[in-house]
Amino acid sequence: ISVLFLTLLLLFLALFPGAFSCCMKISDEISKGILRRVERFEMQKAGGLCHLEAVILHVKGRKFCVNPWNRKVEKMMKKMKHKIHRSKSHIRRQRRTRTKRKEQKK
Repeated sequence: ISVLFLTLLLLFLALFPGAFSCCMKISDEISKGILRRVERFEMQKAGGLCHLEAVILHVKGRKFCVNPWNRKVEKMMKKMKHKIHRSKSHIRRQRRTRTKRKEQKK
């Protein structure tokens, strides 16, 4: 019986890897210090295995589950998206100028 239980548990974990990483509680308040150190974030939708809508903030290997309607969290997410967008366009610009310089030398 224990072998059957262990097999079913492993099968469940393989089929539903996010089942144990859902936020069960969310915080309405989050400190500015934590928000400044966020490395990345992800959205958790209500439905399926996870029953709460939340923003999961990743800070140095730790996860914080916060209310997605918190204004400070919304501002932080917009800033992070803007930074990512700006850095990618900056990289593209540099590559274009390098290829133009090579063409001019030929």
